[in-house]
Amino acid sequence: METLNLQLVHALQIDGRVPLRRIASVLGVSEQAVARRYAMLCETAGLRVVGRLNPRPVGQTVWALRLQSVPSAALGLARSLAAREDTRWVQLASGGTEIICHLVAQRDSAQDAPVRLLDRLPGATSVTAQRVLRLFKGGPTTWGALTSALDREQQAALAPDFPPPDAWSAPLELTDLDHVLLAALTRDGRATYAALAAEARCHESTVRRRIAQLRTAGALFFALDIDERLLGSPGATAIRMSVRPAHLAAVGAALAEHHEVAYAGATTGTTNLLASVLCPDDEYLFGYLTDRLGALPGVDAVETAPIVRTLKRVGTVGRARR
Repeated sequence: METLNLQLVHALQIDGRVPLRRIASVLGVSEQAVARRYAMLCETAGLRVVGRLNPRPVGQTVWALRLQSVPSAALGLARSLAAREDTRWVQLASGGTEIICHLVAQRDSAQDAPVRLLDRLPGATSVTAQRVLRLFKGGPTTWGALTSALDREQQAALAPDFPPPDAWSAPLELTDLDHVLLAALTRDGRATYAALAAEARCHESTVRRRIAQLRTAGALFFALDIDERLLGSPGATAIRMSVRPAHLAAVGAALAEHHEVAYAGATTGTTNLLASVLCPDDEYLFGYLTDRLGALPGVDAVETAPIVRTLKRVGTVGRARR
């Protein structure tokens, strides 16, 4: 991908709602050039900014699901999961017979959420549901694979005036206005304040103030949805690890510093650390597993599953790409 495209993607990772004119100013190019590249990436790479809630402050629980299916039923089952509003990252793995995804549930119904979901989705031959206990990387945190696209001064100039969301953000009760705004921002995280105000039937100043309050409280963040293969054709691999409890926090923190890692989270279950890594080829993946992951103390077992197709990322059903 060209340098300007990578810089634009990196800028939107830093703040999904940063104005294009501000990006252009920081990069030293025209606003028209940035607008053209943005439109092109939306068309060719499925680029989209998506408004998302930080789960814990708003009373949500995240489950990591792993479903096995016969080959003839796997794609249909994955599509059914991707069509749901409460799923993220629906992917086919291991030759197309395994489906992995994340399920978001309200805390008061979280314990039986996977069971209720699967009652409506027959076809799975086995299911594993693991609750995500702590997020080390992913969601509101920044994926580090593009940290070389912008220098530190440029990153600082684009950083939002809001603290980054984390698991310790204070609980927040959502209002009716919040639900309207979130529905709109899920469709288009860069929707203008005027458009959001029209949908919410309130003043634009009210919308600006409430979005700022949600971001300041750590309840709302903006994720970048893009076909990662266009960022250098990396292959995605899901990794499940069994880590001794005394080392779990340290291993998770170490993974968060690896630029190959797009996601890392501690979970319940025998395999208690889940990660997603992006590597350019099999030789690179082998080196990452043996040299970097293998060097971390406390990791007793590692299981890998190559991703063969992504049907849904942070919030939209992915377009089929060859």
